[in-house]
Order: sequence, then C-alpha cells, then structure tokens
Amino acid sequence: MVPLAELWMPILVSAVAVFIVSSILHMVIPIHRGDYGLIPGEAQVLEAMRAQNVTPGSYMFPCAGSYKDMCTPEMMEKYKQGPVGSMTVVPSGVPTMGKSLAQWFLYSVVIGLLVAYIAGIGLPRGAECMTVFRMTATAAILGYAVASVPDSIWKGQRWGITLKFIFDGIVYGLATAGVFAWLWPDLA
Repeated sequence: MVPLAELWMPILVSAVAVFIVSSILHMVIPIHRGDYGLIPGEAQVLEAMRAQNVTPGSYMFPCAGSYKDMCTPEMMEKYKQGPVGSMTVVPSGVPTMGKSLAQWFLYSVVIGLLVAYIAGIGLPRGAECMTVFRMTATAAILGYAVASVPDSIWKGQRWGITLKFIFDGIVYGLATAGVFAWLWPDLA
C-alpha cells in the first residue's frame, strides 16, 4: 500500500500530460471538427429563443410536466410531430477558454487523485512497471472514457461523437498510466 500523499507527483504530472495530449487532440488533429452542425434557420431560432427569454440551463423538448404526462395522447402527438431533443444553453457572451481549460485541468487532477487512491490501495512500493500501468490505465480510462456514454444513451448525442470521446479518454488514460508507471515509488 502506498499513501496518497506519496503520489502527489504522478497526480500532478499526469494532469499536465493529459492537458497537453488533449490540447493536441483538439487543436492539431481535427477529430472533433465535425461534431456539431449549424441548426437550420439559426437566426430565426435564436430570435425566438431571445423572445422567450431562454435562460442558461438544460432543456428537453417536448417536455412533459411529469412522468404521468409523458404517456398522454397530447405528448405522444408532440413526440410524433417533432423535433425531439435536448439542449444546453450557456450564459450569453463571447466564449472564453480560460475557465473551461482551468476546469478541465482540475478534472484531470481529480482523476489523478482517484487513480492514485485506487493504485495506492492495490499496489505496493516498487510494483512492476507493467502492473502499475495496467491498474492505473484501467482506472483512468474509466474516469475519462466511460463518462461520455450516458450522453448518447439519454441525451441523443450521436454515437459517433461519443466514440470519439471514448477514443480521447483511452488516450488520456494511457497517458495517465504512463506517468504513474514512470513515477511509481520505488522500494525504499
């Protein structure tokens, strides 16, 4: 068993590694370039949303008031007429990356902490490099890759987009595992 306090270096270095790898995947390799498209009649749709004072939040449409209302003939007709979907509205303003990048880095630190916790319980100091890699890769891939699956299950995101995020998560998990295997404490 390795105490969490002894794993601060692989936690931080793996977060930096994931931050760099994710920057490369999203800025250099155009894997996510076609994930989202323009909505037809965007100007009219945005004007209608402004007229309704749509505030930041998550929305589903059509949206029943309760589970009981979901099965009414009126709701069934709304579903048939379409469109059916969900959307997230963020605060108005020019998009800035700073806050999102900071949150992404903190998320990577949290994944690193959880990976360190699991590996620290399951592995001794001086564990074989490949054993450390396998355990930490599994934990990190669960944290990074599997998290996007519910978006396709519940929110209707195309599976192709989710599969790309799973690919990203596997790469992030392997980067995390590489750092942990490299910096795992020796017998001392």
